[in-house]
Amino acid sequence: MINYVFDTNVLLYDPMSIFTFENSVINIPITVIEEIDIFKKHMDQTGYNARFVARKLDELRSLGELNKGVKIENGSIIRVNVCNHHLKDLIPDELISDKADNLILSVAKYLQEKEDKEVIFVTKDANLRIKADVLGIKSIDYEKDKVEIESFFEGAKKVVVSDDIINRFYQDGELEIEIDAAENEYLFLVSEINEKHTALGRYSKKNGKVVKIKEFKEGVWGIFARNAEQKFAFDALMDDSIKLVCLMGIAGTGKTLLAIAAGLKKVADDRVYKKLLVARPIFPMGKDLGYLPGELKEKLNPWMQPVYDNLQLILSSEDGGYSYKALLEQNIVEIEALTYIRGRSMPNQYFIVDEAQNLTPHEIKTILTRAGENTKVILTGDPYQIDNPYIDYHSNGLTYVVDKFKDDEIAAVVTLIKGERSELATKAAKKL
Repeated sequence: MINYVFDTNVLLYDPMSIFTFENSVINIPITVIEEIDIFKKHMDQTGYNARFVARKLDELRSLGELNKGVKIENGSIIRVNVCNHHLKDLIPDELISDKADNLILSVAKYLQEKEDKEVIFVTKDANLRIKADVLGIKSIDYEKDKVEIESFFEGAKKVVVSDDIINRFYQDGELEIEIDAAENEYLFLVSEINEKHTALGRYSKKNGKVVKIKEFKEGVWGIFARNAEQKFAFDALMDDSIKLVCLMGIAGTGKTLLAIAAGLKKVADDRVYKKLLVARPIFPMGKDLGYLPGELKEKLNPWMQPVYDNLQLILSSEDGGYSYKALLEQNIVEIEALTYIRGRSMPNQYFIVDEAQNLTPHEIKTILTRAGENTKVILTGDPYQIDNPYIDYHSNGLTYVVDKFKDDEIAAVVTLIKGERSELATKAAKKL
């Protein structure tokens, strides 16, 4: 059996992680329990995970003494470690003796010296993995639900075809073609003899056809697509048969703006859905709602201001320059923190989750399973701009969903490349 020593961040990232290693000893240092006790008071997903871990460990007490180890169904033993040792005897003096990370690492070192089993330290903290390596302790990242960047699905591809095929595509509005593409993957059809002769389509794998995308030349609530990727985005956002849309791209590419404009059209004009719900995670700012003064609405304002800005931009493009507050008062639009989504059922809603790259796969699953009948979910975000310290490009919820739904007929992915906010914003995103 292998001695796995778990860091706090692994449990906060995936509260079920201690049950994913079979026929092993899962060691949880007492310092980890101390840190979980601090996080359990938070009202975000991290706080929920901390409380979940505490409850699970409490349930295991009925099976035996945790300090001696409790055997679970998959053959592993879960043990809470209270080691009677002097830290200075295990790790160098250069490391701060009362720092939580070093106390957790000392447990791994202690087990390595005292027990005849291989010790593997599991942490999502890169610095802690470096420290472990220096001390001669094997360490790994917790890689459940990890997506490999080399095979990441971007949702569109360029296909070179004959000039005649493009002409036929424009004439018929569809094209039967054998091509290696996923369901609902968008295609740039480019003539092999004239690169300016192009067409835009979406692939239907089950029908073996490329169909013309729907272009909204008169705009959607005053917002016009400025490039091919934005046309792809509107096609997916406005298609009621597509229940999940993932919009990815750097700042200024129009992800949130396009999603909100499409949502307003579907809710206020077409009445396909009863409400436009826009939600964002609140933890990237580093503070819980309770630290801010005022009522709940006032506390949400700092995190939700980007959404309000997009709403106001859309409404100002309409004749009369309406205020978004009217939409809120009429209950057409609801702005919510993801903290309060848990436990809700959301039927007949156009549901936009902004900054989805800051969510874990577990959080994304929680959100998507809230979707009721006739609800469409749009995830927007930039996988390269992550504020959550427990995840990265490979392990965030947005890339996880893209990887799992990349060939599903109810899902579509669009990667927005060109910045359209302003020349300055575009250059800043590229150069900085």
